Amino acid sequence: MDPLRNPLWVNGHRATLIEGGRALFPAMAEAIDRAQQSVQLETYIFDFAGGPLGVAEALARAAQRGAAVRVLIDGAGSPGVPPEWQDKWQRAGVQWQVFSPLGHTGFWLPSQWRRMHRKLLVVDQHTAFCGGINMLDDWKTAGGEQMTHPRLDFAMQFEGPLVRRVAQSMTRVWWRLLAGSHLKRAQWPSALRLARRQWQVLRPHWSRRRSNESHTNHAHETGSPMLWVERDNVRHRTQIERMYVKAIDSAQHSVTLAHAYFVPSRRLRKALTEAAERGVVVRVLVQGQFENFMQYHAARPIYPRLIEAGIEIHEYRASDLHAKVAVIDGKWLTVGSSNLDPLSLLLAREANVWIEDETLATQLEQRLLHGMHEEGQAIALGSWRLRPWRLKCGDWMAFGLMRLALVLTGKRY
Repeated sequence: MDPLRNPLWVNGHRATLIEGGRALFPAMAEAIDRAQQSVQLETYIFDFAGGPLGVAEALARAAQRGAAVRVLIDGAGSPGVPPEWQDKWQRAGVQWQVFSPLGHTGFWLPSQWRRMHRKLLVVDQHTAFCGGINMLDDWKTAGGEQMTHPRLDFAMQFEGPLVRRVAQSMTRVWWRLLAGSHLKRAQWPSALRLARRQWQVLRPHWSRRRSNESHTNHAHETGSPMLWVERDNVRHRTQIERMYVKAIDSAQHSVTLAHAYFVPSRRLRKALTEAAERGVVVRVLVQGQFENFMQYHAARPIYPRLIEAGIEIHEYRASDLHAKVAVIDGKWLTVGSSNLDPLSLLLAREANVWIEDETLATQLEQRLLHGMHEEGQAIALGSWRLRPWRLKCGDWMAFGLMRLALVLTGKRY
């Protein structure tokens, strides 16, 4: 029995690993253009420019054909939908909501740190996308600046029985927000039509959710097994972290991680160091480009201990690193929105998929190794300790502020 497998793994999937928005956005638009019943999209950032424009236009076309289309955008990642697109989507029949708008308080209140960070698309309960890629052009920073090289990030496109679970999770989030919002009366008819369509599609799945059929699909046993893992602040608070710990604890040969924001918890640091101590090759690709003070500096005080334990840490230098992926033993891989940092593991809504597929695992691992050795630089402990004192002070200041923020939220990390 494989150590990572449990009854929640579902067999029978066809999956494709996608690198970057340049490949992802056309694939999304193509899937949306085939939609007949429903389209569900969640994203932290939706920038209505460049590649994402094709997705925005496909959403409008799907709604005009009669499909129930709904879009959820985070209020911190994107303030909202531009007026011209509000008009276009409203005429087409697209429904959208903004998750927890910041308002005049900004990020000053700890309650505003609970963001919707998932990047998901489900079309007709048939095709799903899950990953770390925002609706943002590869060559553009979140602040709108142009980059010289595309951002490194990944998503997974897949078909199979797990798609229904993803759709079910998205449906729960949508209706909880809708129930708590002051929706305009004129929007309720189309919202109710969407509810009826979703109920017709999901009712057979919900009626048998406690049966064995909800865990396996015998008609697709030859396909790749997959696992859906989400994080919220109600029922699934620690599931993503626990899955990572379990995967690292079970590793026999190699653990390869790539995370834009890498501030692992004590549990994760313990799992990583113990894996290295038992002879597992542990490699981590982290952000080498300065993006903002907290996220760039807060991770660095923990690097020396990890390196001393035998863990390789490489900084990605070619461009922005935005990936949140892992490969275990060249056999298991995960792609999703969750970083290994406090914001993702303690506060935000996140979503990852795990898949057992040696071909995809090898493909992802080779790309990460290329990023480490050809586009990055390994951190050497000697030179790291000789850095200017100003950088070291910045690291510890950011780390202290992060710990203080966790105290304010009442979280332990």
